[in-house]
Amino acid sequence: MDAADDLEEEELVHYDVQMSIQESCERERLTASGRSEALKLVGAIKQGDMLALQKLCDFPAAFSQMDERGWYPLHRAAVQPLVLVLETVLYGADVNAQAPNGDSVLYDAAGSGDADCINILLQHGANPNVHNLNSQLPIHHAAYEGHYLALKILIPITTRRALRLSGHSPVHSAADGGRTHCLELLLQKGFDINAQLAPHISDNYGDMRRSPLYFTVSNGDETHTEILLKSGAQPDLDPLRCLLVAVRSGRYEIVKLLLAANADVNCYFTVVSDTVFPTALQYCLKDEAMTRLLLNNGYDAEKCFCCNHDDDWDELSESGYSQDQQEQVAFCEFVSVSWLEHLVGRVVSILLEYVGQVSLCGKLTKILNKQKEWPHIHRTTCNPRSLSHLSRVLIRKHLSCSGLMSLQLPNRLKDYLLFKDNEL
Repeated sequence: MDAADDLEEEELVHYDVQMSIQESCERERLTASGRSEALKLVGAIKQGDMLALQKLCDFPAAFSQMDERGWYPLHRAAVQPLVLVLETVLYGADVNAQAPNGDSVLYDAAGSGDADCINILLQHGANPNVHNLNSQLPIHHAAYEGHYLALKILIPITTRRALRLSGHSPVHSAADGGRTHCLELLLQKGFDINAQLAPHISDNYGDMRRSPLYFTVSNGDETHTEILLKSGAQPDLDPLRCLLVAVRSGRYEIVKLLLAANADVNCYFTVVSDTVFPTALQYCLKDEAMTRLLLNNGYDAEKCFCCNHDDDWDELSESGYSQDQQEQVAFCEFVSVSWLEHLVGRVVSILLEYVGQVSLCGKLTKILNKQKEWPHIHRTTCNPRSLSHLSRVLIRKHLSCSGLMSLQLPNRLKDYLLFKDNEL
């Protein structure tokens, strides 16, 4: 009896194994068939083959297969121009399907810019307020790619809440993409030209950017920098000021645009180096033309001669050198490193053209003694400066470039006060 029971149990186990193998083979056959149908579906969408699409509607599993890009067939149908193809693929598909990176079907359609496809998706219930893993909404994609009609459709149906949660404005996207018409449309619709990136978006860039203007300056985009400034963009909203970005990149025309818009030429960026002298000079020590452009527009050259070497505290206090500045890096210390010493003579010669009577500390003198410009520098600092020059320096301390330009003065005098004689 026991032997018969054991035999029956073995037969049951053998039967279960056989059934499991058969089921596995059937699943594999169906999966392979599904992959084959999915490939046919992708090909039909690309070619706009309506007859093939209609036949493939009998294989609904193919419509839920992702390709190697992570797209569903509906994603691919949304970025091609044939409306009938999209309508066919929409049958039975999830209109709000998202790829692994969070890109929705509508997001991809917005990037392709076909207004008809976008409208069909919206009619079938596509949600314009679904963001991807990068916090991008369809409106951002349309603005960045420069699709005016798509943007026009998406502006009124994208909620303020969705934009707030995304952490950035489509103005950032249009500015980054350099899209003139989209930028103008957004401003006409009341979007803030000085919108700020949320911290979780700003942190992704690594340069603390916040404003739309920063994007155009960073991209070296003179045209859209000018459009933003003329439309009221403020140049000093970012921790790393737009002017410093442009100076560091050697973008002369953008620097001129920013200075004309009253960007602070004497701004500081202390994250890398906390200096007594304004930061911009650090980025153009090798570039005389850029250095003079900054100096002509009000850069405070006197700060380059402020340090606590060879002076007592009373004299420093009288010259505007504060107690807090003792912890900051003075110009003489900044340029004392070996890879900058060869530039010091020329830079100091230029700076002396924009200051009154200044003295050189022992540390700076020791560096300059080795430079070919030293005889000229020594004569300039040891002899009295002309009264006209001292007057010019004093006037420039109290009047900005824009202030001087607005005065009714003889052109020759105005040019002298603006250091036009020092321009390259």
